[in-house]
Amino acid sequence: MARGPDGQGGGAGVSLSDQLFNAASVADLAADYAVLPGFDAGRFQAEVLAGLPGRGLLERLDWIADCVAAQLPQGFPAMAEALEAALPPELDPTRRDDDFGRFIHAVPGILAVRHGLEHHHDRALDLLYAATRRFSMEFYIRPFLNRWPDETLARLDDWARDDNYHVRRLVSEGTRPRLPWAKRLTLDPLVPLRFLDVLHSDPTRYVTRSVANHMNDLSRIAPERVLAHLRQWHAANKQEASEIAWITRHALRTAVKRGEPAALSLLGYASDAPIDARLELLTPTCARGDPLLFRVHLTAPTRCKALVDYRLRFARPNGKSGEKVFKLKAMDLLPGRPVTLEKRHKLKAEASTFRLHPGLHGLTLQVNGVDRASTVFDLT
Repeated sequence: MARGPDGQGGGAGVSLSDQLFNAASVADLAADYAVLPGFDAGRFQAEVLAGLPGRGLLERLDWIADCVAAQLPQGFPAMAEALEAALPPELDPTRRDDDFGRFIHAVPGILAVRHGLEHHHDRALDLLYAATRRFSMEFYIRPFLNRWPDETLARLDDWARDDNYHVRRLVSEGTRPRLPWAKRLTLDPLVPLRFLDVLHSDPTRYVTRSVANHMNDLSRIAPERVLAHLRQWHAANKQEASEIAWITRHALRTAVKRGEPAALSLLGYASDAPIDARLELLTPTCARGDPLLFRVHLTAPTRCKALVDYRLRFARPNGKSGEKVFKLKAMDLLPGRPVTLEKRHKLKAEASTFRLHPGLHGLTLQVNGVDRASTVFDLT
């Protein structure tokens, strides 16, 4: 999915907005709508392309929806019928993952919210059901959950068992508490757990990845409920062992970074494991842009699982500091078999999400969620 709603992140000097919305993609969309009687595809293309410059990704989607709506019936039931008639072929139902669809096909969702939310919500939900088989309607189901929670949740109860995995994924993805880019839900974030209880056993990774991401969101709000449901899913034995193990790891990734003992225990990492850990700093002074080099030495008197992370504490000019956890390695430690890990962490002068500043920075070794050793290095 795209990096952000500003449309940046396309690489090679081309914005993501231009990659997704250009003459070729607009022509494809015009061909879809050309099947409608009286729809002027040439006029549509000219209007859309003239209005794209200066607009970001989401603004372009709204503009394209404006241009489509201008040539559709203005009453929503007739508009919805026209939108459904112009839908492209469904996404390949034989795939199991990575088939999000094309952003140009978000238009039905935008118009469903604009024109159907208040007075035609049942018909609008029908439209979202059809449209999500072409492009995920995860952003557009959320206004309906906020405005008509009971009616929308009843639909999602049915959709969680739908034959189409894009529909099933919408149930999980559209109800995520922290869905990127999306409007905030006013719904109790624990209500959708009933959907995840169904969807965790889904045969497609596209759905189970959404379930795991949803649970990761919830782990910031209700960690004990997340752990309880994960334990129930393991006990129910409705999912393949390798897949439920993957879901669990992915669902608890933020909890693991926080070093939460219960989450680590569920993954088999005991916080009280008898692990001796030593941190060896090889570059006590580093220049921005150069790598920070360090070694980790591990031993254990008995066999045990070890999850090795490290945490960097970044100095800030205002005197405050920020921290970030990085993964190093997961392994089994055996008695009499010491392990040495070496890491080169490049200290980018201008990282994508923050800027490094000179000064004393911290390095902490974390094993099974427990801080085992710490040191500092000077960044110049």
